[in-house]
Amino acid sequence: MQFCDECGSMMHKQDGEMVCASCGASADSEGSEGFVETASQDTSDVIETSEDAASEGKPTAEETCPECGHGEAWYTIKQTGSADEPPTRFFKCQDCGNRWRDYN
Repeated sequence: MQFCDECGSMMHKQDGEMVCASCGASADSEGSEGFVETASQDTSDVIETSEDAASEGKPTAEETCPECGHGEAWYTIKQTGSADEPPTRFFKCQDCGNRWRDYN
């Protein structure tokens, strides 16, 4: 990971050099060793492998889909705010695949 000398933001590789996404400054790459590019990562650890998957391996909740009215959805919980705020619940309808969130 390389950071911009001008503003301190994280830089990304573009056309053989490192470019800052915030201020546009460029610098020579410190070498390609140790860099991980998203395109080369595999998706073997992704739970949801297809849109017609019968079970996504996630817990289910009795939540009404705002799109189709179905009464059951898969959910995940993530801490999106600070530690003293409640976590956010992300839902996906088991019938139509609609996604929504709930901020307790």
